[in-house]
Amino acid sequence: MKYEKIGSELFKTNRKRLVKELPKGAIAVFNANDIMPTNADGNLPFRQNNDLFYLTGIQQEESCLVICPDFPDKSLREVLFLREPSEMLEKWEGHKLTKEEAKDISGVTTVRWNGDFNKVFHHMMVMGGVSSVFLNTNEHYRSSVVVETRDARFINWCKATYPLHRYERVAPIMAHLRSVKQKREIELMQDACNITEKGFRRVLGFVKPGVMEYEIEAEYLHEFVRNRSRGFAYDPIIASGANNCVLHYVENNKQCKAGDLILLDVAAEYANYSSDLTRTIPVSGKFTKRQKEVYNSVLRVMRAAYKLLSPYTNFFAYQKEVEKVMQEELLKLKLISKADIQKQTGEGPAFRKYFYHGTSHMIGLDVHDVGDMHSNMALGSVWTVEPGIYIQEEGFGIRLENNVVIQKKGVLDLMKNIPIEAEEIEDLMNR
Repeated sequence: MKYEKIGSELFKTNRKRLVKELPKGAIAVFNANDIMPTNADGNLPFRQNNDLFYLTGIQQEESCLVICPDFPDKSLREVLFLREPSEMLEKWEGHKLTKEEAKDISGVTTVRWNGDFNKVFHHMMVMGGVSSVFLNTNEHYRSSVVVETRDARFINWCKATYPLHRYERVAPIMAHLRSVKQKREIELMQDACNITEKGFRRVLGFVKPGVMEYEIEAEYLHEFVRNRSRGFAYDPIIASGANNCVLHYVENNKQCKAGDLILLDVAAEYANYSSDLTRTIPVSGKFTKRQKEVYNSVLRVMRAAYKLLSPYTNFFAYQKEVEKVMQEELLKLKLISKADIQKQTGEGPAFRKYFYHGTSHMIGLDVHDVGDMHSNMALGSVWTVEPGIYIQEEGFGIRLENNVVIQKKGVLDLMKNIPIEAEEIEDLMNR
């Protein structure tokens, strides 16, 4: 991989935290993601399963981690299974991890080849008092795409082979653990944010009337990859003109015209950790009076949202408070009236016409990270803050977004050095 060595301590700590959550007699299994095909003999770039990466740091396909904390043979309490290297694999696909390299990355001392899996796993399942089997699935609250994953196939095989064991879900445990970031994770996320900053500053010096949205995308990608990122943390949104108002516009194929705004929802990943930045900038390097008026309203909502965040904050209560602030800003902008508010219903509040998404989501290994949205925001969790105002009748929308760590008092803004004041953006674009 392109990123600097992370060190095994993070992964050792993560496994220890998991073990504390498992009951006596438990065994837990984590599989790599599949290599996904395109067409003919083509493949999509491999992306490791985030839970397996979180526990091992291993990026390689066809990998598997088995954790059995109470097994009598201590050497089998953590076992990492890998694809066995061969001369043919080296020639066609390049280097595969040796056992020693995998030990160094993960801190797992027992590493076996995949050919040993059935024999070793059978021994662990029928010996040493194993009673409950914790298996993994994608239980993210926003997941809508269903495919048969390596984990899904393993669940079917395991239940058919060992039908009398008790089966449990490990996903809720992993979501709880991953929602609280360790110090090393915050450092990696800060690296991702710093790379994102470099890309944004590069783009501020590049944008002018007539450039194509995809040219801006290329500028970002150049800066991200040259700073050891694999690239975008998610499909980049580079939306000029009326496309500002489309939340997930990803075509990025329009020309940027003088007088228009560009909404840039673009960010880098680093070492599998995501960042998520949104800025809205003027194509001509100067906001109009009305654009700046709306821009500053969004910025005030963002800063008000910061003040609401704490370990005692519930997301759904927080969202309602942000919406109250947004309502006041929309009144000032004369986008809604007091009469509109008086006529509104619970299902159709007046502000919803101009602000139609949530203000925050968790972020980490996943852009929309795992965790319990109904719990209070955990100390050490990382959240986006991203209010927006979208005025279709005026042909533009504005969204601003930073990533913050929940602290005992206030938040740590991982993007505090990225330009956000309208005047600073104008100054940087006109140098």
